[in-house]
Amino acid sequence: MPEKVITNKVLCYVVREGRLLVFRHTDFSYEEVGIQVPGGSLRPGEDPADAALREAREETGLTGFSVVRKLGEVEYDISPLRFEIQRRHIFELALHGTTPERWASQEDHDGEQEPTRFECFWIPLRAVHVLQSGQGVLVGRLFD
Repeated sequence: MPEKVITNKVLCYVVREGRLLVFRHTDFSYEEVGIQVPGGSLRPGEDPADAALREAREETGLTGFSVVRKLGEVEYDISPLRFEIQRRHIFELALHGTTPERWASQEDHDGEQEPTRFECFWIPLRAVHVLQSGQGVLVGRLFD
């Protein structure tokens, strides 16, 4: 079995009026990738809070995010998809300005690969149990 690597990731909980901002990959089924919150990998030397803001912008196509607070860090073993332990830095973000209920977005990956297409939307906080791969693990801290 391959040795597991540790990667640093960020997850973003963007909450508005009791709803959480999520997205789905439009080129894959729910069974393959589920519903996710914005997030991704830290770049070398990047501050986790800066990475959270960057990932939220890249995946949603929106601007106007600000960090409210860091909720904590958790580790998640994503095997067997990848033999990787993700050290997840989880942030609560605010979003300033109006947004539609649903919209199309895409992540361009700095032009290094084909864009990934998303559909962004809002779900009630009481429904966060539908998030894939343990992404809802610290949602309860939003109420602290």
